[in-house]
Amino acid sequence: MSRIGKKPVALPKGVKVTVHGAEAVIEGSKGTLSCPIQQGITLDIQADSITLARPNDEAKSRAFHGLTRALINNAVLGVTTGWKKELDIVGVGYKAAMDGVKLRLDLGYSHPIFYDAPTGITIAVEKNTHVVVTGIDRQLVGQVAADIRKFRKPEPYKGKGVMYTGEVIRRKAGKTGK
Repeated sequence: MSRIGKKPVALPKGVKVTVHGAEAVIEGSKGTLSCPIQQGITLDIQADSITLARPNDEAKSRAFHGLTRALINNAVLGVTTGWKKELDIVGVGYKAAMDGVKLRLDLGYSHPIFYDAPTGITIAVEKNTHVVVTGIDRQLVGQVAADIRKFRKPEPYKGKGVMYTGEVIRRKAGKTGK
């Protein structure tokens, strides 16, 4: 049994959900998102919650039941409160700054890296070593944060690089030298 799929999705005030064919459109104060609905999954929309049902107990139906519920819940949370990922830049001379609408990263290469955020994503630089990525689409916020981190992943010897706030980097011992 899918425990996640059975839970109802709470709808806060001001959130409107409509179903158009094989997708649900969620509208809230921060914007509008569309969420795909897998074949066979049905939505029962009440005033304050959404309940999902599946046609049978096959493994594929159970998996899509939980997936669809999670995607709809993430969309509802996105249009009401939004999503945020925070990145820290560690290293001597490593820094970030906003250059107009583009993010400028100086990460120890011979050239600066410019990153243009996709539509719907806001990038803010607090201090010059702390970057905050915000938006309403959870998948897109995570992808943008992962793309920025990919420019210089944290290395295990000195711990330098771009890492998520709170991420723990397992450190390795260097050469012992004799």
